[in-house]
Amino acid sequence: MNEPRVNVIPSSINLFSTNTQTRNQEIRIPGGTFIKKEVKNLSSRDQLLFQRFGQGPIQKVPYKLIHEAFEAQASANPNSIAVEHLGESITYKELNDQANKLAFKLEREGVGKGDNVGLFMKRSIPMIVGILAILKVGAAYVPQYVGVTPKKQLLHIIDEASIKVILTMEDLIEDIPLVAGCVYMAVDEMMKPDIENGEGVEPYKSKEIVDGNDRAFIIFTSGTTGPPNGVQVSHRNVCNILLTAPGNLGMRPGLKVGQILNIAFDMMAWEVLGCLGNGATLVIRGKNIQETVEKVDIVISTPSILSTMDAEKCKNVKRVAVAGEPCPRTLADKWGAFCAFHNSCGPTETTIINTAQRYYPTDELLTIGKPTPNNTVYILDKNLKPCPIGEIGEMWAGGDCVTLGYLGNVKLNKARYKPDPFLGNGRKMFRTRDLGRWTANGELEHFGRTDDQVKIKGFRIELDSVSAVLESIPSCKRAVALKYDSKTLIAFVSPETIDEDKAKEEILDALPYFCVPERIVPMKELPMTSRGKIDKRTLMNIAKNILR
Repeated sequence: MNEPRVNVIPSSINLFSTNTQTRNQEIRIPGGTFIKKEVKNLSSRDQLLFQRFGQGPIQKVPYKLIHEAFEAQASANPNSIAVEHLGESITYKELNDQANKLAFKLEREGVGKGDNVGLFMKRSIPMIVGILAILKVGAAYVPQYVGVTPKKQLLHIIDEASIKVILTMEDLIEDIPLVAGCVYMAVDEMMKPDIENGEGVEPYKSKEIVDGNDRAFIIFTSGTTGPPNGVQVSHRNVCNILLTAPGNLGMRPGLKVGQILNIAFDMMAWEVLGCLGNGATLVIRGKNIQETVEKVDIVISTPSILSTMDAEKCKNVKRVAVAGEPCPRTLADKWGAFCAFHNSCGPTETTIINTAQRYYPTDELLTIGKPTPNNTVYILDKNLKPCPIGEIGEMWAGGDCVTLGYLGNVKLNKARYKPDPFLGNGRKMFRTRDLGRWTANGELEHFGRTDDQVKIKGFRIELDSVSAVLESIPSCKRAVALKYDSKTLIAFVSPETIDEDKAKEEILDALPYFCVPERIVPMKELPMTSRGKIDKRTLMNIAKNILR
């Protein structure tokens, strides 16, 4: 699927203004002001490039609320299939009717604007009904995959999010902790025809005015490095990325989008809300991910999950987007040879992704691309001053992607969300902890996480650089390098047929000698977390057995 490359420079920004006041003080853009005094440490050329590269295209977003985008699709194409799952399907009209009925029931339970509703589910059509109903009443959904999330963690989430109503399924209720004062509603039971009473078939309209700054959902971090934190994502955040290109991935009526990711993962909202907000058909997977990928047009995945797919059997796929962790170039080349491949980046706190590259196998570099519409990216030093163009620094994200902050965590909010000095007007920017630099054509090279820069025997090593060299080996599917202790570097690769000594030679050819791991351990598949990323905690436990 070959598409022409178009480099968009926002026409609303005059980079070469002759107005003296503008040139010396600020450049006004929609949604904020680019304040030039904050970049005075840069050369004149770099001041222009700092803004030109860092500001995504200015685009109008068609809807302010993500469920209104779905409702518009239901009105325009009522008989189109909205969702398929294990042989069952539901049309846009049927889905909207079911969501309306459930919204009325939620309202009777006192749920309204500003509330948080637990969506403790497994993949299913009732899960989608629940999401839409919660949004319609002006509440935020809090998704967790029952059976994967420990009960202790569910209790923590119920408490942190002040959840009083939980949507689930009849056969899952006994797997959810019972909390006094909580109402548990089985969505699948409510959808059965024999209990339908006709109420709620009319369009539901929230009694309170819901706007783009209200919460749409709360995503809790995985909790691998401490108690899970809830990230509050607004309708404005979601609509901005899912209803504009490239985040909409060309979704439209007639195309099928796979739903393969964990429902507690923010990228699942990309699959579900992106699909339904743009009129496509959502295909929810069963146990076999490959079967789903083989029959859809658009796939959103982590690189780790995508690497387990047989690409030769997926030539039906027209577009793939990956995010969540660094992508091996070999993986991008394999899929990019027959479909439009997008390499993306962005933590949950910047609404799924805030940069994207449409990658071609002939490109010189696999990057994480450019800022998405109405968003900004700044490369800053430790003093929050702009780095010269081409210099590595920490990526800070600004614009409409910046979420509402962590739920009830003032200290962490203060550390990660700062006033945006470049846009001003009360805007915030978010510290991603990702390292990057601008290329000559305004794309972002990713250099791992700040916490992935480690010292081994006194030498500074970028773990992602070691992993990238290993993943450049033609037969290598995935690789990860880990710091075991202050003296020891270890790496894991898949598949198990990779020769350890030859892999060490590849690293020695590309990097200094101190970057060569003490052990490179081949495995059939690298373990993954429930969210489809390489499970580093499990690998560290394996490393303890190998190195002790």
